[in-house]
Amino acid sequence: MRWILERLATVAVIVVLGGLLGSAVGVAAGWPILGTLGGALVAAFVAAGLERRRGSRLLDWVRDRSEASAPRDGGYWAELAYRIEKALRAREKALVAEREQHRQFLQAIEASPNGVLLLDESDQIEWCNSVSADHFGLDPQRDRRQRLTNLVRAPAFVHHLQQGVFEDPVVFTAPGGLGTLSVLVRPYGKRRKLVLSNDITERERSETMRRDFVANVSHEIRTPLTVLAGFVETLATLPLGEAEKLRVLALMREQAQRMQALVADLLTLAQLEGSPRPPADRWVPVSNLLAQARADAQALSAGAHVLEFAGEAQGADEAGMTWSWELAGSVNELHSALGNLVSNAVRYTPSHGLIRLSWRVREDGSGEFEVSDTGPGIAREHLSRLTERFYRVDSGRSREAGGTGLGLAIVKHVMQRHGGEVRIESEIGQGARFRLVFPPARLRRALLVAAAPAGEATAEGESTFDSVSA
Repeated sequence: MRWILERLATVAVIVVLGGLLGSAVGVAAGWPILGTLGGALVAAFVAAGLERRRGSRLLDWVRDRSEASAPRDGGYWAELAYRIEKALRAREKALVAEREQHRQFLQAIEASPNGVLLLDESDQIEWCNSVSADHFGLDPQRDRRQRLTNLVRAPAFVHHLQQGVFEDPVVFTAPGGLGTLSVLVRPYGKRRKLVLSNDITERERSETMRRDFVANVSHEIRTPLTVLAGFVETLATLPLGEAEKLRVLALMREQAQRMQALVADLLTLAQLEGSPRPPADRWVPVSNLLAQARADAQALSAGAHVLEFAGEAQGADEAGMTWSWELAGSVNELHSALGNLVSNAVRYTPSHGLIRLSWRVREDGSGEFEVSDTGPGIAREHLSRLTERFYRVDSGRSREAGGTGLGLAIVKHVMQRHGGEVRIESEIGQGARFRLVFPPARLRRALLVAAAPAGEATAEGESTFDSVSA
């Protein structure tokens, strides 16, 4: 109210001054009253013009506002300009802060491992993160404002979205058939929807593998248990001769050994999956691994096969220094991997067949064990699944040979834990070749200490710390 009184007083003073000036002019001209009225009117128009000019400048600044300050014309208009400018600057800062918060919020959603998609009241896409776009096969820019059900036509999802009951998630095959999605829809705002998607392909695969594993273990154990139970009942109820008793006991022993082997392999797998990776600073001589594998092959074959061993795990350089190849890892796990390959080769190769075990260092610096045989071979369609638990090309022949179906699964786990891989090549009637390839980082050539004089602690063949990388 104060500023109104101030402006009225200012205008009144200007009008009075104009009237006095007009009166003086009117007296000189002989029309004092007319001069007074005319002077007051002119003064009023001048005051109004000045006010209009100041108001126009402020209005122009508000309309075409730049970084420059508001006009400062003094008095009322200066105060008004200051307050308008202050309010506008505060509003701009609030908008900048809100935009930054919005940007950070979208970045946070973009970083989410789950898909996030926003739908309007017509189920049109307002926004989606890259994960959601990948799940539904969308383009975040091109498909904006498109109806989601026109782009994602999975019947289960379309029915779920149109039904409007969103208590439970819906599970369906992702567009393109590349996985399985679990989608949860949550209403918000005015008939808007938040669509959260999660790729559960690996979880479904793991659950399927778990169910298959339990079923396979149950089946593998039930068979020998059934046989044992039958033999026990036979011994308890039928009068058997000595020879028949010995035959029954031999069969019972065979089934018990089969269950022991199965339990041992299961425990080995559990230990491999539950223990930390083998250390990279514990070195195992390759010659020791080859010697153990050779002894295993000879014991299992018992002279029924032709065994061949190739590759040099030790050597000497030009200076006469003796060296030995060494692998970094767990000696027990490495023995287990090689032992399973040798055992399979002996088990599935007919008598008088050739079994070959070799070691070599590849051109890229990696190390490779190879176990090959002249057995019946494996069809190409089975090769990719050989390392699955309990997978058998011929279940009847495998059980007759005494296998548990876990040997190659153990080999695969051992190689994964050592950063290596299992490579399998085979054809029907052409035998099979299994290769264990270790990365160069887990292979070294260590110098060997010569035989020590009497009284010294160093033994012949012991490797020194002065090693040469492969």
